[in-house]
Amino acid sequence: MLVSGSEILLKAHKENYGVGAFNFVNFEMLNAIFCAANEANSPIIVQASEGAIKYMGIDMAVGMVKILSKRYPHIPVALNLDHGTSFESCQKAVEAGFTSVMIDASHHPFEENLQLTQKVVEMAHAKGVSVEAELGRLMGIEDNISVSEKDAVLINPDEAEEFVSKTKVDYLAPAIGTSHGAFKFKGEPKLDFERLQEVKRRTNIPLVLHGASSIPEYVREAFLATGGDLKGSKGVPFDFLKEAIKGGINKINIDTDLRIAFIAEVRRVANEDPTQFDLRKFFAPAMESITKVMVERMNILGSANKI
Repeated sequence: MLVSGSEILLKAHKENYGVGAFNFVNFEMLNAIFCAANEANSPIIVQASEGAIKYMGIDMAVGMVKILSKRYPHIPVALNLDHGTSFESCQKAVEAGFTSVMIDASHHPFEENLQLTQKVVEMAHAKGVSVEAELGRLMGIEDNISVSEKDAVLINPDEAEEFVSKTKVDYLAPAIGTSHGAFKFKGEPKLDFERLQEVKRRTNIPLVLHGASSIPEYVREAFLATGGDLKGSKGVPFDFLKEAIKGGINKINIDTDLRIAFIAEVRRVANEDPTQFDLRKFFAPAMESITKVMVERMNILGSANKI
């Protein structure tokens, strides 16, 4: 059942759990997301970035989600544009059938971010589509970062309150110390949970955690065993995800974990049987692998059995 992002996240906000927002770039990834949701009895948010849309075609991305939504009508699912870079990009997604869009103007000055987000919210809300925005910069907190540098990178609770009040955005991604991709937290991970709790208190809306790749140990080992290299990265520990949810996070973006688990299985098949060229022999175990990762994550986030 295709619904707005707000319908899924407001329930999570009220009941204090997290919902996975899983990125996809092809049928195999999307099908595995729905299979995992069906197994865990969990609502889901499926996401396509501008790059993924360019790869798949926006009509194909929306079409596949609609078909799988009909196959699993009991699963509440929202289709989100991940990191929309412009008003035009968000508008195209809304017109194509996305039920949630993210406008990412966090790299702009506060006022410019606010004005662009207001414009997107006005357009999207008129069509019943939810909007996500971001404040602060995802760079990670290092041991040697100064207080002034930390304040410059991470979200300002005062600005967050003003931003949400003026834009009427539906959910907000606050920068609290994570960073995108797998290559982060090579030392001890640090997230500013006190800042998160203050932002939640000031805004009282669903909050989003970007850069939330966890890279479970069994996924890391499988990737390394097939010739991969993660350069010693650890990802975000599960305990940190649970603490973030306690602090007010309701949408957790998950992408890198899935790519690593998928590629590890493709490599394993290729290494074990160099004569193999049946794509199904590569993709079927890859889908099973990422389904396992997502079911595990749904239980950790608390969205399992929330349908």
